[in-house]
Amino acid sequence: MLIGVPKEIKNHEYRVGLTPSGVRELVANGHKVLVQTHAGLAIGFTDEQYIQAGASIASNAEEVFERSEMIVKVKEPQPVECRMLRPGQVLFTYLHLAPDPDQTKLLIESDAIAIAYETVTDERGGLPLLAPMSEVAGRMAIQAGAHALEKAQGGRGVLLGGVPGVAPAKVVVIGGGVVGLNAARMAMGAGADVTILDKSLTRLKEIDMVFGGRIKTLMSNGANIDDSIRDADLVIGAVLIPGAAAPKLVTRAMLKTMKPGAVLVDVAIDQGGCFETSRPTTHQDPIYTVDGIVHYCVANMPGGVARTSTQALTNATLPYALELANKGWRQALLDNAHLRNGLNICRGRVAYQAVAQDLGYAYVDPIEAIKAAS
Repeated sequence: MLIGVPKEIKNHEYRVGLTPSGVRELVANGHKVLVQTHAGLAIGFTDEQYIQAGASIASNAEEVFERSEMIVKVKEPQPVECRMLRPGQVLFTYLHLAPDPDQTKLLIESDAIAIAYETVTDERGGLPLLAPMSEVAGRMAIQAGAHALEKAQGGRGVLLGGVPGVAPAKVVVIGGGVVGLNAARMAMGAGADVTILDKSLTRLKEIDMVFGGRIKTLMSNGANIDDSIRDADLVIGAVLIPGAAAPKLVTRAMLKTMKPGAVLVDVAIDQGGCFETSRPTTHQDPIYTVDGIVHYCVANMPGGVARTSTQALTNATLPYALELANKGWRQALLDNAHLRNGLNICRGRVAYQAVAQDLGYAYVDPIEAIKAAS
């Protein structure tokens, strides 16, 4: 199979879909790899390194999309990229379709096979291709939130860990999954006063055991969220419903009860955000203020530490890319139910139930969609 790796074009996105070592593995398995020139240059992966690993170099994205049987990316395809996809071509990347009707429509019209990293599962019920970026985003959320709390950024002027004689900042994390746990760990390490909310009592017990009571835990419900954010300096939105739009847990009315200059970091923004006042921002222009509350809603947060993120992501995605290449997409998806859960769009059909439900499309069972495309 010929696998193509285009250069990412989203604002300040420097990650790349394959590293040179990943290329080497694919080539060793008998495949060809076509990498757009300078695709990884910004994070230290040169064209020469890709060539040494066995790749060919394409001068532009058009060549990559035109020649490749499978496109391996990081971020969801932008409209110009969607229009370069062709019928039967495989796209393997993050998609986050539920809050993005325009991208969904373009992918349906492309007649391609779109497999989303974020809905691939594992035998434990986890999301193995989302987890690495969730780890990065959770840790970055505290870093970004601490910066946004500075007075020059519009924040309260509060130091996360305080100093002797001065209380630390109060950090509230909504969601106890991978993002939330990593955010809470970082905030605790910085000396903040940390509270984490989750709907699962079992998860809260696990967090309490892991941190020995150093992190406060609360059941996630409307009353507890309302009470917690009222006293918070920094709130991290870390809620995920796999493949579906995030629930709006903090309303605009609730902002009026918060401290002026408090900060909201919405890590769920890729899925539409879990704060009512959230809208996607970029690394170039990351924050804005609503009713005196600072919002940080960068949609590709891990792109800010692109080399670390690329290495963490491709460690996880490469085995699946190899499986798709070695078996062909149909057989790979039929053989592996967990990889099949990543199938969102298949030759014009919506094969992921949450996306179909949220966007009003007819849902087609993935196996039926695969067989219909054969």
